[in-house]
This record gives sequence, C-alpha cells and structure tokens, in this order.
Amino acid sequence: MIQPAPVLTAAPARALIDEQISIRGGFLPPHCPVTVWARMHSDEGDLWEAFAHYNTNASGAFSLSSDASVGGSYVGCEPMGLFWGMQPAPGGREVPLIHRLRKRNVETPFVVRISLLEGHVSPGEGQTTELAAVTAERWYLTPGVKRTEIRQNGIIGTLFIPPGEHLGPFPAMLDLWGMGGGLQEYRSSLFASKGYASLSLAYFGHKDLPGPPSRVNVGDSYFKAAFQLLQDHPQVVPDRVGIIGLSFGCYLTLRIAAQTGVKVGHRIEKIDCPLMYIVGEDDLSASSVENADETLRAAGKSHLFTRLSYPGAGHLIEPPYAPNARASINLVFLLLVITMWGGHPAPHAAAQEDAWKKVLDFMELIPDICHAL
Repeated sequence: MIQPAPVLTAAPARALIDEQISIRGGFLPPHCPVTVWARMHSDEGDLWEAFAHYNTNASGAFSLSSDASVGGSYVGCEPMGLFWGMQPAPGGREVPLIHRLRKRNVETPFVVRISLLEGHVSPGEGQTTELAAVTAERWYLTPGVKRTEIRQNGIIGTLFIPPGEHLGPFPAMLDLWGMGGGLQEYRSSLFASKGYASLSLAYFGHKDLPGPPSRVNVGDSYFKAAFQLLQDHPQVVPDRVGIIGLSFGCYLTLRIAAQTGVKVGHRIEKIDCPLMYIVGEDDLSASSVENADETLRAAGKSHLFTRLSYPGAGHLIEPPYAPNARASINLVFLLLVITMWGGHPAPHAAAQEDAWKKVLDFMELIPDICHAL
C-alpha cells in the first residue's frame, strides 16, 4: 500500500481577523511528535512567528481545536494560539521584543504561512523537515466595505460603510485611539465588516491636523462635529451612533458622551446612555480598575453601566487574536518611549475574544436597553 503524504489544512483559508480557523493535520504516523509553525510579515516588513508542539493520535491526526500543545509559544488547547502567540522572529530589528503588531493597510490581509514540521523542534534553531504547508489570509475588511478618507470641515479620519450600495441605514461607531496619535483604521474596518458604519478619527499626531504635532490642537467642537458627521450621513441611523475609545480615547469617549463643554472631573453624572467599561486587571499603563470604580461611582447610574473585568489582561484590549504587547515603543508627543502595557499572553487573548463578542452584543442590545429606560 502507498502511504498518503502528510496533510495540513486551515479552514477557512480566507477569513476576518476575528474569526476562528480550524487547523488540522493528518496522514501521519500514530502517536508521533510534530510541530506547527506559523509566520507572516507585518506591514512594516518584520517577520512574526509562533510555533507549538503536538502529538498525533492513534489515527495519525491532530487538531488545534481539540488537542493540547505540549510546548512552544503556548501550551494547552488553544485553537488560535498560533495567531495570538506570535512574536517578532529572531534576527529582525535591534529591539524586536518591544514592537507592536498593528495593521497599517486594511485593504490587504495578513498572509500567514503555516508549516507542519517533523518532531518537536524550535524553528530557526537548526535543520527542520517540512512535511506540509498551507496559507491563510486574515482580513480586517470584508469584500464590499466602502473606505472613504474624510477631510472636510477640519475633520481628519476614515469612514467605512458596510457592503451594499443600497443597504442601510446602519448603526454607527465613532472610533477613538490613544495618545500614540495618527490614524488607525483596523478596528473601524472590522466594525464595518460586522455591519456598522464606522469613523476612525485622528485628533493628534497627524500631518493634516492644525498646529504643532507635539500636542492636541483640537477641542470639544472637533469631536462634536465628527459625531454630527456620522449622525447626518444618509446611510447612518442617527439615534444609533456609539463611541468606542482605547486608552486616552476612553477619556474622550466619556467626555463626548457627557456632552462637550463639561469641565473635567464633573462630566460623568450627565451621561444618560448605556456605557460599557472594559478593564484589564494587569494594566500597567493606567489605573483601569480604580478608574472603572470611580466612573461608576461618579455616574451613580448602575443600570446604565456594564463592566467587563479580565484578570491577566493588560491595557491594550483589541479585536481578537492579535498578539499582546506587554511593552512596546510608543510615540508620545514626538518622543519615543517604552510603555508598559501589561497582560499575559493566554489570559489577554481570552479577554480580547470575550470582550469583542460582548461589545458587538452590547451594540445590538442598546435599542432594547434605551427602550426599557
């Protein structure tokens, strides 16, 4: 009998970044050690990788969805560990462990090559035998999403509209990032892929914004105008516009929700809309737990407040399956600093997966919550 060649599959081969893929191997000897190795290039050209050790079952097969890794970048049954477990490959830039993986061009995917290697090995530390390989595409943008650069009335951002020229109107999100500045589009593009019009807004550190780039030069009227732009868009439901913020963007989210012009420190009690606060309990950049407690206490409206708290998660709770950066080089006020974000790989990954699902569920439930009020 002719023994079939080893096979490795990844399905679906093309998927959104927040969707799980099933990775399986077969036609291998029973109870034999193998290594699964994933690698891809960031938009900056850096090579990122993760690997894990598995043992085949009596039938000569294994599955990342049901079998446990016994070593490598992670251990245990982690179906998406090869993605959230990625780190910069050795031999890259001088300080590879303090880089942060972020998608700069959402119109192209991350292309991940996944290899099946013979034995329990550490790729890059000697000769390896590749038994099979497969490629997976990881997208932030589903086909048909319309991307438009916004440069009007002083507003700098990128607007994403879900697929379907004659569909809508859609609920919408105003998307705010932190003091790293610039214009980040990957969360907004993913929101649009899930059916939400989304405006990623630049407010600091962008060449098209006014004034010195080393400080925030826009005020409350800027954020109010951006919110109004979304409300007035013909493909947006005007009374279903939400705001999401990360890091300093969280402060701005609360400020906008409490109406512009309210003094810092006395803005919170005027919030009259549902609020979800996501906390990483291992946050090394901000006092997230204390800030969440203070926000709830100041608002005095527990019926509007949903708090998600995750042990072992750090500051940067982003869409699912992105590798966590416990520390990274961060550009703040034109200064390069190393920022401690916190978070441990496995619990942080679990937090990102759970929080993203609950954010989407929360957005769907908001009309019911408001009606009940």
